[in-house]
Amino acid sequence: MGYSLGSRPPIGPEDAHDLGNARKMVGMEKRRDPKPPRPAGDQDRPRDVKPTRAPDYEPTQRDLSLPVELGKVFVRHPSFSPFVFRKRVDGVDGNPQPGDLVEIRLLDGTLIAHGLFNPLSEMLVRVLREGFDRPDNAYWKERLERAVSLRHDWLGLSAEDGACRLVHAEADGLSGLVVDRFANVLSIETFSLGMYERGIALAEMIAPLAKTTSWVINSGPRTAQQEGFDGTMLIQNGAPRSVEIKEAGTRFRVPFQGGHKTGFFCDQRDNRLKLAGLVKGKKVLDLCCYTGGFAIQAKRLGQAAEVTGVDLDEVPLELAKENGNLNQLRIQWVQADAFTYMRDMVRLGKRFDVVVVDPPKLITARTDYEEGKHKHFDLNRLALQLVEPGGLMLTCSCAGLLPESEFVDLVLSAARRTGPVSGIPNAPDGRRVQIIERTGASPDHPVADNCPENAYLKAVWMRVW
Repeated sequence: MGYSLGSRPPIGPEDAHDLGNARKMVGMEKRRDPKPPRPAGDQDRPRDVKPTRAPDYEPTQRDLSLPVELGKVFVRHPSFSPFVFRKRVDGVDGNPQPGDLVEIRLLDGTLIAHGLFNPLSEMLVRVLREGFDRPDNAYWKERLERAVSLRHDWLGLSAEDGACRLVHAEADGLSGLVVDRFANVLSIETFSLGMYERGIALAEMIAPLAKTTSWVINSGPRTAQQEGFDGTMLIQNGAPRSVEIKEAGTRFRVPFQGGHKTGFFCDQRDNRLKLAGLVKGKKVLDLCCYTGGFAIQAKRLGQAAEVTGVDLDEVPLELAKENGNLNQLRIQWVQADAFTYMRDMVRLGKRFDVVVVDPPKLITARTDYEEGKHKHFDLNRLALQLVEPGGLMLTCSCAGLLPESEFVDLVLSAARRTGPVSGIPNAPDGRRVQIIERTGASPDHPVADNCPENAYLKAVWMRVW
C-alpha cells in the first residue's frame, strides 16, 4: 500500500478531541434515557440546543471584564472534564452569544462552573473555572502567572534567546489557548472562539510576565470546521516576521507566517537532545524532518558522521537548509515523499545506524483512524528495513487519538512483517527489536489530570536486529 506524506498539519492538544467528527459522535440524537423532572420555575427553558452554524461569523476582540449578567447552560450531571459537549446540555437560558462567558448549572440550579460558550461548535462550553467564583481579571492573571512560573522557575526555561511552551491549554487550566515563547516573541495559537476573541487582552497580560516584547496570534488549524469561525492572523505592531532562537547552543530560525503549529516544535526538545547523545560517528536518517530539528542536533551536538534529512514540503525543507547553514553544518537534504524514498533505499540496499521517524499527524479524526494506523504500520515497516543490525530507531506519533499501547503494538507488528534481513545467515522473517525507552513531550507540555489527551506525543526508542 502506498501513501504520500504531504504538508505536516499543525499539532496541538485540541486535535485530540476530534471535533470535526463530533457532529456524528455526540450530536443531538434522540435520548434513550428517561428525562429527569424539571426544577420548579423551569418549564419555559428550552430543552435542546440546536447547532448554530455561521461560516461567515466574524469574531471581535474583547477585554477580560465580567458582564453584569451571564447566560446559563444546564447539564444533567457534574463532570471532571474541561469540555461540555452538546449531548450533555439540557438547555440554555439568557441568550448567550458566541464567545460569551456563561454559568454552568445542574438541573436543580446549582452553579458548578463557568466557561466560554460557543453555539457554533459541538463542544458547547470550555470550562474555565470550577465552583461559584467568576473568572475575573485576577483569575486570568493568576492562571498565566502559574503557567509561566512552571517554565521559568521550575523547569529553567527562561533564557531570552530560547524557546518553550508557556501555556499548554487544558494542562494549564486555559482550554483552547496555546502560547509558545520564541526569544522575545510570543506565538499564540487559539483553538476556541472565546480564546481568540480574548487573544489580544491575553497577549498583553502574559507579555510582561514572560518579559517578551512582541506577540503574534493565530487561530488553530481547523477552527472553521470545529468552532465555526475563521480567525485572521493578529500581529502586534513592530513584531518581527521571524526570530532566531538557540536550543542547547544550536541556532534555528523560527518564522511566524506560514510556519506550522506555532512556529517550531518545542515538544521534541528533550528527544532531540537525547538522540544527539547517541549518534557520535554514526550515519543518521531523519525522516519527515520538517525544519531539521533532529538532523541538525544530531550533526552539531551529536557529531554524527553523516546525516540525511528527508521531507516532502519544499518550504520547511528550505528552512532546514537555512538552519543547517546557520550552524555551518554539512547535511544532505532530500525533498521526497518518505514512503517513496524508503522504498528506493531498500531497493538499493542502503542502511543507516540511526533512523528517526517523526511523521506529521496521520490520524486527524476518528474517521481517519484505521487508515492512519495503516500509514503508521507501513511507515515503520519500511523504516525498520533501513536500520543496520544492532542500530537504533526512534519512532514517533503525534496523533492524540492513537493510544500509546496501540502505537507500540503496531510498531512491533511492523517489525515482524519486514521480511528476512539480508546478510544475517538463517535469519527468521522480520526484525527483532528491543524497546529501550518510551518518552513523550518535553515537560513544558504537562498533562492535566482531567485531560489525558494532553499526552499526545509518543516516542519509542528501539535497538533493531
